[in-house]
Amino acid sequence: MTLVDLLILAIGTFTLGVDGYVVSGLLPEVSADLHVSVSTAGQLTSLFALVYAIGSPIIAALTGNWDRRVLLAGGMAVFIVGMVLQASGPDFPIVATGRVIAALGAAAYQSNAFSTAGLLSDDKRRARSLAVVAGGASLALVAGLPFGILVGQAWGWRNTLWILVVLAAISCVSVAFLPAAHAPGLGLRGRLRVLTDTRVRDILIGTTTVMVPAFVIVSYLPTVLHISGMLVVVAMFGFGCGQVLGTAAVPRLIRWRGSPFVLVLSGCAVTVFAAILVLARTTEYGAVAAMFGLGAGAGIAIVPQQHRLFALVPAFAPIAMGLNGSAIYLAVALSAAIGGGVLALGGAVALAPTAVLLGLLAITAGTVLRPEARANT
Repeated sequence: MTLVDLLILAIGTFTLGVDGYVVSGLLPEVSADLHVSVSTAGQLTSLFALVYAIGSPIIAALTGNWDRRVLLAGGMAVFIVGMVLQASGPDFPIVATGRVIAALGAAAYQSNAFSTAGLLSDDKRRARSLAVVAGGASLALVAGLPFGILVGQAWGWRNTLWILVVLAAISCVSVAFLPAAHAPGLGLRGRLRVLTDTRVRDILIGTTTVMVPAFVIVSYLPTVLHISGMLVVVAMFGFGCGQVLGTAAVPRLIRWRGSPFVLVLSGCAVTVFAAILVLARTTEYGAVAAMFGLGAGAGIAIVPQQHRLFALVPAFAPIAMGLNGSAIYLAVALSAAIGGGVLALGGAVALAPTAVLLGLLAITAGTVLRPEARANT
């Protein structure tokens, strides 16, 4: 697979990644325009995550034999419909409907972007291909929050979404230039067997546990750092830069020590930098530096898991990639729930220590659950 092909896929993951962060950055504007509370407007993010988590594996199972280009273009087209509804919707129910439709489109595109990169790459280049596609989402984290705040405040939140519609249209058209890619032929019953594969289960547990600590911090960042305004943007920018660096380094790390090691390394990094936040969260430079390290730790977490799925269950890889995407969004939901509970019971000071404990759980899961060491049961 050529670099141009990978960049085409990365345009799509970048667009979806920006959308994932831009709504959070514009919640005050959205709530004021739609005449709902900020907490109600925040449910748009939860709704997107829930629909994505449920829809991704179902779409993958039902379309397992389709040409990936059809799925990619179709998914982005559905995403565009959802974004247009959100950008033009006069009230909250219509905007929420658009959010659901956009989530279904994102679920069809995102996991298939990674499966396309994996299917069209040989074993030697697969880690690099997956990292390039993941790099689009990582760059979105760098651009997403500043983009949402700065552009949204200047032009309004609806115009921000129209810009994403344009990016999504470019991505949709560009898919036509990709080579054909088909998953291994399996019937529906065969594709559903992935749900009972213990190797896939272990990998999904590793994905969820390693992402939750980072999302606990990111979801409640102003509260964790006890800062506001542009310092939140700078800290988030530091997190995004760290994630980009981690994503860029992950192919070499996989070649050096293998995917299981990199997952455990990710858990260690997330835990260490969450612990640093316990002490540095009220100091500006220390907090930003810790967020950079936290982003780097999170940035090396996903590609190793995708690489393991292709290595262990190549016939199930497209569906397994959808499940892995669901595991990430499950982590988003869990982190929001855990963080909210901790915040209510222990206050802002308890969030970073909780992330440390969750990081230790991720290290344990990554160390104990080794699907490569045993056959499927």
